[in-house]
Amino acid sequence: MSLKAVTLALALLAITGAQADVSAEQVADVVWNYFTQLSDNAKEKMDQLQQSEISKQLNTLFQDNLQNVNAYAGDLQKKLIPFATELHAKLSQDSEKLKEQIQRELEELRLKLSPYADQVHQQISRNIQELQQKLSPYAEELRGQVNQNADLLREQLAPYAQELRDKLQENVDGLQAALAPYADQLQQQIDKNVEGMKEKLTPLADELKVKIDQNVEELRKSLAPYAQEVQDKLNRQIEGLAFQMQKGAEELRAMLSDNVEELRLKLGPYAEELKEKLRSDAEGLRQSLTPYVEGLSGQMDQKIEEFRQTMAPYGEAFNKQLVQKVEEMRQKLGPYAGEVEDHLSFLEKDVRDKVASFFSTLQQIEN
Repeated sequence: MSLKAVTLALALLAITGAQADVSAEQVADVVWNYFTQLSDNAKEKMDQLQQSEISKQLNTLFQDNLQNVNAYAGDLQKKLIPFATELHAKLSQDSEKLKEQIQRELEELRLKLSPYADQVHQQISRNIQELQQKLSPYAEELRGQVNQNADLLREQLAPYAQELRDKLQENVDGLQAALAPYADQLQQQIDKNVEGMKEKLTPLADELKVKIDQNVEELRKSLAPYAQEVQDKLNRQIEGLAFQMQKGAEELRAMLSDNVEELRLKLGPYAEELKEKLRSDAEGLRQSLTPYVEGLSGQMDQKIEEFRQTMAPYGEAFNKQLVQKVEEMRQKLGPYAGEVEDHLSFLEKDVRDKVASFFSTLQQIEN
């Protein structure tokens, strides 16, 4: 087995060894990301593989991983790794073939559309305008949800800092026992609000995917009368556009989830730091806690505001990205577009379709 195949196999083992319910999307990510990384800098990557002496560790790592998973996961690995490594081995060759094929199809499609160049341009321009109108409310809703949830989180956390200050000023005995519940309550409140925020924000990406499907289908229908003899070639271009736009929606969903989770990680240490201080010497506890509690609310507010500022432009940026994809389609179908370097998106779609088909076949066999 080649060094490249070994590394891909180990990457696949990492996800299949960790859980039996590994998804087609995870496997496709591994195969595609590995392919693009090697394509970007093949020599450097191969040098790294050689330096790691990965081939010497292969048998041991395979044995260790397979001992830690159940029978289903082990069977999945045995079937998946040969399939994925063979799929990856063909990617470079398939890439060049697909590039040539897409370019030939695009040139034929342009030729058929050239007598209707003005009408095609107008139809796509109209589609862009409609897309902008459909997407605009979602950008506003995303910004509004971010602001609303950030304000709610700030309001929910503020009382804890105030109650801590009040307890410190009461000068009561048993200060550690009096303050201990607040650390756990603070963490629970952070977790609760962050989960609620995630549940409200991520569905917006799913709603956008529905709008994308509707818009792409409308575009296909509007262009179909001008491409009656090359309908399959038009459909391929439309499918490529849909794939890129849907991928953008998935990336938006991931960014929303990741940023919300990052906010949790930034706020969590304040509860942990409070717990740590409460474990210190009782005599110096008040002196240690006073400056910490005084600055607690402001520090948490700062993290929440940073989150708000980071998230605010996401909706508008996503809208611009989608509109740009349709604009690229308009330019690509124009009579003077020239050669277009977008075959990799078609190749990625093909990879993901093949992996999904492989998993579907496995599930049918299992059932």
